[in-house]
Amino acid sequence: MSGIIGKKIGMTGIFDENGKNMPCTVIEAGPCVVTQVKTKEVDGYEAIQLSYDDRKDKHTTKAMKGHFQKAGVTPKKVIKEFTRFEVGHQKKFGDVVDVSVFIEGEFIDVVGTTKGKGFQGVVKRHGFKGVGDATHGQHNRLRAPGSIGASSWPSRVFKGMRMAGHMGNTRVKMINLKVLKIYPEKNIIVVKGSVPGPNGSYVIVERWS
Repeated sequence: MSGIIGKKIGMTGIFDENGKNMPCTVIEAGPCVVTQVKTKEVDGYEAIQLSYDDRKDKHTTKAMKGHFQKAGVTPKKVIKEFTRFEVGHQKKFGDVVDVSVFIEGEFIDVVGTTKGKGFQGVVKRHGFKGVGDATHGQHNRLRAPGSIGASSWPSRVFKGMRMAGHMGNTRVKMINLKVLKIYPEKNIIVVKGSVPGPNGSYVIVERWS
């Protein structure tokens, strides 16, 4: 598996050869810098550490400043390890990784964090209909969950019961998204479909061999 760190720019549409408008997401993929190469002999496993997006010096700890100086780059905001790169795509310390690792027409996975919705009720969180009948004195039950099923047996609420709670802000992987377009001069890739997270959020784009 090889990949790159990117930033979600937004969504748009592209017309295919049949005139069908395909919804797609624009991702700024890299350029990323290899700031560490981990080996079995030293670290116990093999991995490549990529760093992306400049960070101000005043927001960087001294330890991390030294880490980036060793690689000869400015401090970065996002650091991510990739377990291995395919044959022909291996990277060395200080190398730059850009959209050239991808090919138009291939399928990739994109990992991101969904938009946080805060504490939400069952209607928005799980699609419940609510009580729905406002005629027989039900003035405040339209979006209520109703009974949760606990009686003399089992005298408790089963684990996993769909109830109100925190919604969103979770790690999600979208798999098998097709790469429609690559713009190497702008480090832009356009993938078919949606990608989790708001515009401007960081995503991990993974390419499998």
